[in-house]
Amino acid sequence: MQVCLLAIALVALSVPALPETVVHVAPGGDDANPGTRSQPFATLERAREALRRASPDGGRRVIVRGGVYSRSATFVLGPEDSGVQGRPAVWETPPGERVRVQGGTTVREGVFRPVTDGAALARLKPEARERVLVARLQDLGVQRPEPFPDSFRGAPPGPELIFDDERMRLARWPNDGWATIERIVDSGSNPREGDRSGRPGAFVYSGDAPTRWKPDAGVWLQGYWCFDWYDEFLRVASIEVATRTIRFAKPHLYSLRQGNPSPRRYRAINVLEELDQPGEFVVDAIAGLLWFWPPKPLGGARLVVSTLDAPIVALRGARDVVLRGFTVECGLGDGIEVRAGERCAIESCEVRNLRRSGIRVEGGAAHRVEACDIHHTGTGGLTLAGGDRRTLTPARHEALNCHIWRFSEHQFTSAYGLTFGGVGNRAAHCRIHDAPHQAVAVGGNDHIFELNEVFRVCTETDDCGALYKGRNPSCRGNLIRWNYWHNIGSPMGHGNAAVYFDDGDGGDRVIGNLFVRCGEPGRGPFGTIFSHGGHDNLAENNVFVECKRAFGSAPWDEARWRDALRGGQECFWIEKLRQEVDITRPPYTERYPELVGFLDPPPGAERVNRARRSVLVRCGEQANGNWRVDAATTWVTDRDPGFVDAASGDYRLRQDAEVFRRVPGFEPIPFDRMGLRDDGPRRRLKGFQRAP
Repeated sequence: MQVCLLAIALVALSVPALPETVVHVAPGGDDANPGTRSQPFATLERAREALRRASPDGGRRVIVRGGVYSRSATFVLGPEDSGVQGRPAVWETPPGERVRVQGGTTVREGVFRPVTDGAALARLKPEARERVLVARLQDLGVQRPEPFPDSFRGAPPGPELIFDDERMRLARWPNDGWATIERIVDSGSNPREGDRSGRPGAFVYSGDAPTRWKPDAGVWLQGYWCFDWYDEFLRVASIEVATRTIRFAKPHLYSLRQGNPSPRRYRAINVLEELDQPGEFVVDAIAGLLWFWPPKPLGGARLVVSTLDAPIVALRGARDVVLRGFTVECGLGDGIEVRAGERCAIESCEVRNLRRSGIRVEGGAAHRVEACDIHHTGTGGLTLAGGDRRTLTPARHEALNCHIWRFSEHQFTSAYGLTFGGVGNRAAHCRIHDAPHQAVAVGGNDHIFELNEVFRVCTETDDCGALYKGRNPSCRGNLIRWNYWHNIGSPMGHGNAAVYFDDGDGGDRVIGNLFVRCGEPGRGPFGTIFSHGGHDNLAENNVFVECKRAFGSAPWDEARWRDALRGGQECFWIEKLRQEVDITRPPYTERYPELVGFLDPPPGAERVNRARRSVLVRCGEQANGNWRVDAATTWVTDRDPGFVDAASGDYRLRQDAEVFRRVPGFEPIPFDRMGLRDDGPRRRLKGFQRAP
């Protein structure tokens, strides 16, 4: 046997390795070229064709030289473009060269002209008439877009303008912040509760701005019409100047009413009368025109019109493919899509200025997004979804060392910087910040969110959390560990949190986190870690600094729990717990023993969340509701517990820190490992800077 194995090994060594196939692409190339460094191809499609003719066993590589590659359709890599495990097919840019793959067209000179139409000039404010320019959509390469619907949520339809890498915005009023409703005249119908009468709402406005608007030309208002966790666009049907009344063309989903304590807020968008400052534009889908006030002269500027309403780059069913070093930008859909397949990687890419989301990974196994910057997106940042929830088979996708910010610029609520779905995915060393609503959504099982930094989110919304999970008790086993949360929340009505378990949610762990100035209790029971109705969550070894309430909860009583178990409370647990998955059988009862008997609990069953080894530094209230805080391992103090230099933001604990004597079994918080790492893949991104 040993002789046979030796012979096989010698034969393997005698077979020469297949050479790697390398092709080059450059904007000045030609698809008739051989694809060498000196004679490159011109298009990504030609490079893809050349690689398909080469054996994947030898390795496949495409080097894309600096420049702009405009896309009118998604660039797709499929199963035939795969590498092999250990020798991936690599698409990369040379270090130091910016390669832009854009979902739009660069505007040529002379397309925009001064406004000469008398009716349009009359609608513009005097200070805008000589500064606003106009272009025909067809001259911008834009097929006439559909008009805005009477009601919608998310990104407005139509093209976008990107000026010198900065997204321009639809003209709005007010230019900053929000207007508030003076008085609700008619709430209208409530479609969310089954009211199909279709009666629109109406309200009284303050000030004079709406008297200038022309509803017949199209006026849409974006607002928090009922709750401060749900924004929606509604078309104005009429403006009654005499009574200062605005009437909508369609009802709001929850009706127009005071669902949260704070004033109802709104703003107008895409109104020509409000095109009154640099960087704004208006799209008229009916007339086929686009008006624009450039932030500086057009000569020498880079102006792109986003037109591709689809992913710019997609890996569909591919295996062992690496995309490295690209800037993917200026699209009306998502930036990069990864579906099915195995072991693909998106590395050192910048994904920005997109109408929808940045990178979406759905299905497949063991995909990786590493050292990517994702920012200025309309409806979301990065999605990691995959795995089988029925069998609890993990997907093992990872997001590593990614910087994600300004990710909900069109849809202000429930548009997350990072979204988990499925089973067994992980995000580590990411930095997520600057958004009006929530930053991280967790759906599914056994995900890990660790060593990340999250800040300046939940800044203008209510009843929310930087990390949100809820409404499905079969989703459990998730680990929120060793993260740095700071400066989260705003003082609004109900309150907000850093970590929010909603509507009966439970079965997760919050371990070793540092919370600094996180959460606003508002007028309710909110805390930095908050549970609404749920139980079986564990908070352990966490440090809270200057938090107003560490642990908050609003527990459900027995009647409400019984109703939810029967399918009430709008939780739909019959479908979620018995049909989508079955929590009464393995693997659920084996993985999560606490689910045995969950659907038929004994009367008066204890439903609590537990906290131990907690440190509260200059905090307010400790806990409320159904939190069971272990007093023997909880230290509440107004003194520094032993930080290296808290005044300078260094929350490492000294080896001789008092906390280790005060709290039995307390383990060091790995503060120096939280957030971005300045490593090789991240340095490849131009302009990288450490967090302030």
